[in-house]
Amino acid sequence: MRVLKYAILGLLYRQEYSGYDITSQFKKEIGQFWSAKHSQIYPELRKLVDEGLLHFRTQIQGEKLEKKMYTITEAGRKELLEWALSPEPLPETEKDAFMLKMYFIHTLSQEEARILFENQLQQRQEKLVHLKQEYEQLIPLFGEENTSGAMHFDHPHLGHYLVLTKAIAREQSYVEWLKRHVHLFL
Repeated sequence: MRVLKYAILGLLYRQEYSGYDITSQFKKEIGQFWSAKHSQIYPELRKLVDEGLLHFRTQIQGEKLEKKMYTITEAGRKELLEWALSPEPLPETEKDAFMLKMYFIHTLSQEEARILFENQLQQRQEKLVHLKQEYEQLIPLFGEENTSGAMHFDHPHLGHYLVLTKAIAREQSYVEWLKRHVHLFL
């Protein structure tokens, strides 16, 4: 399944974007749960246009620079909806290179393992701080309705809120796990 296809359709469901704008979105909100590189996005955009799920218009920027602005077609909206409504099986496994290194920790000295562990803890803590800062910037967008803890389904930032709170919970859990086990390397 081409999940990138649906990520792009979902972005374009909201508004028109250029390929550069789409790539930027993968570095922002979507990057908390899905990644895609520039080299993956542009070929996928061409496929989606060929399949009739997107169309584009050429916009002139400056004197010579042209950029394509993509929008979703009705067929693209239909396909996105069908995908969104289909049940999602659990992934077989989530790839985590650090956990793979932990599995083979016996190949390292205790000092090497401690350094690796502490480095991971520092990176996760920094990521958690960043996510919490992003959360603090997002909450005011919900206005007064957030004071009661009630988020409205039709709020345009609800999806970002859900994904961001999941990312915070994931990183908090990882940090707690690292802190619980760092004593093994001291």
